[in-house]
Amino acid sequence: MSIELPRQAAGETDGSRLRVLFINDTSRNGGPGQTLLDILKFLPPALIDRSVMLPREDIVSQRLREHNAVETLIIEPAIIENLVQPFFRAMTRDDFSASRALRALRAAGNVARAVTGALRLVRRVRQERYAVVFCNGTTANFIGGVLAALLGVPVVWHVFYPAVPPVLRGFHRWLAARAGVRSILCVSNAVASQFASGMSKVRVLHDALDIAEFDRIAASPVLKKELGLPEDTLIFGAHGRILPHKGFVELIRAAHVVSSRLDEATRARCRFVILGDTPQDMPVDHLEECRELVRTLGLEKQVLFIGFRPLVRPYLAAFDVAIVPSVYPDPLPRAVLEAMAMRKPVIAFAVGGMGEMITDGAEGRLLNGHPPDIEGLAEACLNVIRDPATWRIRGNAARARIERDFNARTHADAVTRELFRSANVSVP
Repeated sequence: MSIELPRQAAGETDGSRLRVLFINDTSRNGGPGQTLLDILKFLPPALIDRSVMLPREDIVSQRLREHNAVETLIIEPAIIENLVQPFFRAMTRDDFSASRALRALRAAGNVARAVTGALRLVRRVRQERYAVVFCNGTTANFIGGVLAALLGVPVVWHVFYPAVPPVLRGFHRWLAARAGVRSILCVSNAVASQFASGMSKVRVLHDALDIAEFDRIAASPVLKKELGLPEDTLIFGAHGRILPHKGFVELIRAAHVVSSRLDEATRARCRFVILGDTPQDMPVDHLEECRELVRTLGLEKQVLFIGFRPLVRPYLAAFDVAIVPSVYPDPLPRAVLEAMAMRKPVIAFAVGGMGEMITDGAEGRLLNGHPPDIEGLAEACLNVIRDPATWRIRGNAARARIERDFNARTHADAVTRELFRSANVSVP
């Protein structure tokens, strides 16, 4: 069933504001939810009434309330995050090993829930007369596309996935072409390439950050104290979800090369620190696979896993260099933007949208990603040790790039214009 929570302090709709429904298809911690929060925080409340729909209560809903970024919060459990998830709780890894009969029962029940939830959503959109529906995520875009096709309600897609599964691509293209899908906002050129060339509704709008949250003064470094490391320890840091396509195996192998080329004293003051975990709704615990590789290579002292932290800024503050080792076409990884906002130079493979954030030699290093240049990654790390002054300059350039091109206030202004344009209403 659908649960609607009370309006927040921003007040009731007075009829003069654009009424927008924002659909976010996941409630877990991650880039999509944080990006939506950064959009909502800076939308002008005098112009836009913000209703947000989420699958369940979790960190996204908590943060929306903390920042007073929503007028109406709607919990709709029929937005299914995983086909075989239990009916009344979030998915855990053990659920993937449930009996075939139980998984089939859950899948059938979730399909039924999704259908009834879709009918509720259709009624809600009709009754509430939203001016625009803003869809944040893959499933959300499919939902919005169907709403546009059935009701003609103006829909904005926010696209941060490089592609959809092959079996869904035809339907995805059909929905994208519907007149009701007024705008397709792609977070990078790498993402936009999946749509037909010449589609005037497709626009590249890079995601952005609330820069003030990343001021180093406001985030005192805690990492070295927590790990009991000397202050002169050199930290090569990485953070994000630990999944195979995020390249942490390649990072560990590069760390092995680096370690083998350092003298004992230098090796003792260098650490590779990985912040994050493998989400419970993934069938394989890739974090444990990475830990096993570290043990096999004898890197227990050099490569440290510290797990998930809901607030990453105090840990980023202790990085000397950030490594974002994705080996797939990562659209516009927030980990890069967060590190750059903290004045950290970034080492990454040139895949997906990396080149739209980092200029090789300016804000960091971009290495060949096809195949991943592990030797080049190791050499870049060794260069940090040999020439730290150059990398500090690159860190300052990274912050300047964020201030210039990835500011959430500017981003929200662009989203505001798209919402009004999609509703065929002039911005007051």
